[in-house]
Amino acid sequence: MSRAPLIDVQDLHVRFGAQAVPTLKGISFQLHQGECLALVGESGSGKSVTSRTLAGLTGAHAQVQASRLDFAGHDLREFDERTWRQVRGAQIGFVMQDALGALDPLRPVGKEIAEPLQLHTGLDRAQRQARVIELLRAVGVPQPELRARQYPYQLSGGLRQRALIASAIACNPRLLIADEPTTALDATVQAQVLSLLESLRGENTAMLIVSHDLAVVSRLANRVAVMHNGVIVEQGSVEAVLHDPQHPYTQFLLRAGRAVHFRRTPGAARTPLAIVAPTQEPPLLQVRQLSKAFKGPDGQMRTVVNQVSLQLRRGKTLGIVGESGSGKTTLTRMILGLETPDSGDIQIKGQPWLKLSEAHKRQLRRSIQVVFQDPLSSFDPRYNVQRVLFEALEVAGHKRADWRRRAEELLGLVRLDAALLDRRPIELSGGQRQRIAIARALAAGPQILVCDEPVSALDVSVQAQILELLDDLKQRLGLACLFISHDLGVINQVSDEVLVMKDGVAVESGAVRDVFDHPQHPYTLALLEAIPHLESGRRTSFEFLKLAI
Repeated sequence: MSRAPLIDVQDLHVRFGAQAVPTLKGISFQLHQGECLALVGESGSGKSVTSRTLAGLTGAHAQVQASRLDFAGHDLREFDERTWRQVRGAQIGFVMQDALGALDPLRPVGKEIAEPLQLHTGLDRAQRQARVIELLRAVGVPQPELRARQYPYQLSGGLRQRALIASAIACNPRLLIADEPTTALDATVQAQVLSLLESLRGENTAMLIVSHDLAVVSRLANRVAVMHNGVIVEQGSVEAVLHDPQHPYTQFLLRAGRAVHFRRTPGAARTPLAIVAPTQEPPLLQVRQLSKAFKGPDGQMRTVVNQVSLQLRRGKTLGIVGESGSGKTTLTRMILGLETPDSGDIQIKGQPWLKLSEAHKRQLRRSIQVVFQDPLSSFDPRYNVQRVLFEALEVAGHKRADWRRRAEELLGLVRLDAALLDRRPIELSGGQRQRIAIARALAAGPQILVCDEPVSALDVSVQAQILELLDDLKQRLGLACLFISHDLGVINQVSDEVLVMKDGVAVESGAVRDVFDHPQHPYTLALLEAIPHLESGRRTSFEFLKLAI
């Protein structure tokens, strides 16, 4: 470790607008080459503003003040936009949380990754193409030659995130800033990416990681800075901060983090389930032998869902897990009627979903509603919360005279105050926006709620609140929930049964406790063993590598 820090921040204040309350209020830290510093804290704590300040991405209206703000001995406050263009990508790599928003939708991801190589290296076109394939393979992208030719919208969230990481590390930057780099990744790919990030943290490279996942932090970081309301409330080594926290807020974060992580209990082979008397009530959702194939950019047809069957009963939650590209999203889109299967059958409330007329489908569609991963992008940015809910109530057939009363009732169901009706979603926290998305889904009075990664972008304390809310709503309203997630800790907490998918095939299913404690398929075992844990003692890199194999 060099004596002079690569990053030296002293008394940093950032505000947006002359009269605004500062977002950052005098934070200080240093980062040396070969080190990894993790910024942790809840949404709105100032983590992302800190990371964007170090990359010159706070925007033209930001007011940045500091006693010192240095990178490699250079004062970042003196950089103009031309200097930043020379530094970003070459010496400072930045991985944003929202991969879909960060990637250019009009060009293949291979060209996106090749851009910093073209700007900052002397590689010719053939060498750049080879390097792109090498980078995609290094971050765990399957079929990298194919994926390099695809556009961001053709990739799953996890694949897009890996492509973004590949672009950020293309030129081997001295500082890698990663804002929630593993949020959208399943456990096995997360283990690959974390191993990759560890390998990049060499003698001449430093990393600043922003993460709400304390297990990831304990795996990757040397030091931790805990942020709350724009202030660093605690800072020190991973061992000191995560295993002997002194500040009450740090202790609160750790309790919330442990609530949504689990360690499976290894034991004897799976025992037969107890025989339960069959219920007279048919499943609300029945899927039989569903298959779907798509044509790739090379003209070849590829089966992405292959003969998948499942059923879902009232008051139960079925969790669907699997790697990015396993077919989870396509299966969900077929169930929602957004994709037409090539073969198979779907029944909702006993009715043949695929054979119904459009008029009957519109009626039945009220019975099945969806909560998306990113609620903000699913809202019309011109609407306030009231209009978001009014629109949903209108589609559901409620009388206009009842809209206001019903909107207030919906907010009450998701534990929000009616005063938020006049606010726009962009003015709300991530947790509040997700509650609004749930309220909108409930407007139609559904019997089936499809939750597509509803907590993956939320910090651990808000995750725990949303999961507890969903469980409460399931019990109170008798909902059946289809819960799609890459996070096995979350699936373990909310699900009654689980379906494990790999390469479009359901490789294992059953009661969640049975499958997670006694997995039968090697892939299920690999998923479980790849989960990072917040350990009572620090694991070595070698021990974590053994877990990922």
